[in-house]
Amino acid sequence: MKIIVTVTPKKNVLDPQGAAVQHALESQDFPGLKAVHVGKIIELEIDEQGGAGWEERIDRICRDLLSNPVIEDYRWEKAS
Repeated sequence: MKIIVTVTPKKNVLDPQGAAVQHALESQDFPGLKAVHVGKIIELEIDEQGGAGWEERIDRICRDLLSNPVIEDYRWEKAS
């Protein structure tokens, strides 16, 4: 089973990379952008069964290893 984890900066955290992309898009005649946020995507492959409590383990991995909960949000989903 494939799990897709998306990590993005929290909305109230300065995102200099997102600001740079927004500026570049506006300079390429793409006006009117409200905000751009740059994050990361991580793909995990686990056994089909996953074992008991695999959702909680995924949350723990995301919170403790793949993201910095002080400045980043994460979400995950099973890929089809």
